[in-house]
Amino acid sequence: MDNNSQELLRDLIEPLYRGKFWMQLTGVMLILSGVLTALSIVGLIVAWIPIWAGWVLMQAAGAAGRVFESGDYRDMKFALGKLKTYFTIFGVLILIYLAIAVGGMLFGAIGMMGMMGGSGW
Repeated sequence: MDNNSQELLRDLIEPLYRGKFWMQLTGVMLILSGVLTALSIVGLIVAWIPIWAGWVLMQAAGAAGRVFESGDYRDMKFALGKLKTYFTIFGVLILIYLAIAVGGMLFGAIGMMGMMGGSGW
């Protein structure tokens, strides 16, 4: 790979490289959150999700550092792929949480209408 291509990759990855600390910190916090969540019985079912997201974010941060230092396009592709996975995980989680929230509100509204309907209690 020529020097101009390496400089271009460095310029492109620089924002991620500068945010590497925060990506790593968020990754560690997600992993710790998953470990603490796993301490409860119900949390054991979903604890793998923040652990996985944290691990993926840590991998992206490490690859961003390697790209900035070496200018290797394969590491750039790896870093961006890991970021895609991270945002996909949280996009799906947000959709699930929204569906649960809407379902809960509908359940609550139906329950309130039942109570207001004069059931004689």
